[in-house]
Amino acid sequence: MGISDARHLLNRTGFGASPHEIGDFSKLSHEQAVARLLEGAVTEARTPLPDSVDEYLRPARLKTLSEDEKKVVLRRQFQISADLRAWWLSELLATPSPLTERMTLFWHNHFVSSQQKVKSARLMARQNMLLRRHALGNFGALLHAAAKDPAMVIYLDSATNRKGQPNENFAREVMELFTLGEGHYSEQDIKEAARAFTGWSLEPETGEYKWRPFFHDEGVKTVLGKSGNFDGDDVLDILLAQPATAEFIVGKLWREFVSPEPEAKEVARIAKRFRDSRYDIKVALGELLLTPAFWAEGNRATLVKSPVDLVVGTLHEFGFHTGDPLPFAFTVRQLGQDLFAPPNVKGWPGGEDWINSSSLLGRKQFVERLFRGQEFMETMRPADGMQARYEDAAPAWKKRVATLKEEFGKGGGRMGEEGRQRLIHALQDIHFDADAWFKSVARLGSSAAAVMLPGAPAGSIDERASGTELIRALALDPMYQLK
Repeated sequence: MGISDARHLLNRTGFGASPHEIGDFSKLSHEQAVARLLEGAVTEARTPLPDSVDEYLRPARLKTLSEDEKKVVLRRQFQISADLRAWWLSELLATPSPLTERMTLFWHNHFVSSQQKVKSARLMARQNMLLRRHALGNFGALLHAAAKDPAMVIYLDSATNRKGQPNENFAREVMELFTLGEGHYSEQDIKEAARAFTGWSLEPETGEYKWRPFFHDEGVKTVLGKSGNFDGDDVLDILLAQPATAEFIVGKLWREFVSPEPEAKEVARIAKRFRDSRYDIKVALGELLLTPAFWAEGNRATLVKSPVDLVVGTLHEFGFHTGDPLPFAFTVRQLGQDLFAPPNVKGWPGGEDWINSSSLLGRKQFVERLFRGQEFMETMRPADGMQARYEDAAPAWKKRVATLKEEFGKGGGRMGEEGRQRLIHALQDIHFDADAWFKSVARLGSSAAAVMLPGAPAGSIDERASGTELIRALALDPMYQLK
């Protein structure tokens, strides 16, 4: 397929692409490349979860604590939350299947839950594992599993949905956001479905899902023209039987991978294949990635990189050594994509919403200072190669680290002194080998611009620039913000 198509495929289905990966895929046909991506999908994370994430805070515990005790507990929860975000950043960088992580992130923004309401890193981590396990599996199985996931039960108030006092939150969102989309159901359908979901609850002492039959409405319900003594699983099956569900999901996948405006005929065709396969996600994705629209020149550089795309993609593309990825977890958050905490039930809107005057400045500062920080760190390292202790560092080094701490995102202060030191040492450990990267580009017989950008640079690039200076110039070009 060549360099250009390989770069396009890998950047749309993963997070950045190294010259070696581009060269490897450039030798394949489109069909071979898509098959390799789908066959390489995994169901488990390679990176072990931090032990701290398994701690579980019972909701009732906070009510028994003094104000000082609450502060200690909440600071600990913030530390655990940072551990969880850093863990996912590690997995995004280390995964053997970037497509799996992209789909895990896609489903995280589809079956939305937020740690801000769930208030448990353990439950959010388990939901993340569930999304990864089904990321490229069966959408029907994913829908059923996500609906009963404890984080979802808390986030959409399913535990308060009881016979005689139905809570409609989950019933509404499962139709509007998870399956059918707006305009394919009525308010009465929501009311009836809410009755079917009564009894889905949680064991507060453990955080595990629990079925409470005494809270379930056993009466006859009518949902989307079907009547019966339905429970929640029956309603989910009714939703899956609607043609609108397949079209809604394929439309979202199109906007994720192809272009901001789906082609109605192609969406309908792929949705039929999706339904005929009984909702095999690989079938839908495979069809999508092999449509002429995916490879069309007119659809390149039409999608805006998310903060995760930008940060993880840059680190991966240039082979940065990061050690502890904590600073980048804060960077992603600062740029508007706080992992495990989407802004609302609709998730991150994405697209052009990622770019405004403030965020664009932050994005450019991240790229520029990442590489400028690299230059500074190389000159400030001790001759024997050992890391300088912060307390013993030269004043210039202290000032630079303090600046980097601010630029890579705030949060260390809320983690206490231990968190501050962790952030500082993580920043000291960031580096990459520019010479090795350029040698990889040379082996492709390509240019740095062709490897880094989805199209011609929008601005003028100094042809005399070389090394890190050239990389920085290309990364600051507006075209680098697109994929």
